Amino acid sequence: MKLGQKANKVHAQISGQDTKLGDLRKIAKEIKKDHQLAMELWSTGAFFSRQLAILIMDKKLLTQNVIDQLDADMQAHDDEERNQLIDWLMANQLSKDKKTVAMMESWADSPSALQRRVFWYYQARLRWMGKTDQSNTNELLDAIEAKILDEPPEVQWAMNYTAGQIGKFQPRLRSRCMGIGEQTGLYKDEVVARGCTPNYLPEFIKMEVAKLSAQ
Repeated sequence: MKLGQKANKVHAQISGQDTKLGDLRKIAKEIKKDHQLAMELWSTGAFFSRQLAILIMDKKLLTQNVIDQLDADMQAHDDEERNQLIDWLMANQLSKDKKTVAMMESWADSPSALQRRVFWYYQARLRWMGKTDQSNTNELLDAIEAKILDEPPEVQWAMNYTAGQIGKFQPRLRSRCMGIGEQTGLYKDEVVARGCTPNYLPEFIKMEVAKLSAQ
């Protein structure tokens, strides 16, 4: 896609190594919604330009076909950038509209690993946002127990995080969620910086519950 004058200017503005998420949000606030500009910025393939593009997209134009194309484009990025882009899309666009929420909720068995990650990360997000009384909780734990070890790392993390949020907020399911971590051994040997919460479920849940109790 050929970039227009505005897209060229914005792309150049955010191509520096010192660009931060706060800078992108400030620019996005000035631009507001501009789907055409978003698609031009997305076409550059540059990470920061794609992050900004996500912020100014029109969520009502995000059909399944469009999301599939964005997903395919993300495959050109390394694992870290790819996960950041899909998570950014979920948080800033897909979770903001009933139509796109319904799409996310249909992705549990999507052929796309990134879309399965979104399904699980959205389930976790519901719970940390205070919506802990979801009717599908036991169904989710059944699926995590059955499938987590067969998933790629980007999906495993989101499934594990969902189990962590369930264990954090629902005491009656806490031992079951910790048991998932014990049985799978996922993240047990992970080294984290001091003060950071580990991903290993028994430790994650223990630390997060302690934080709740201290509030």
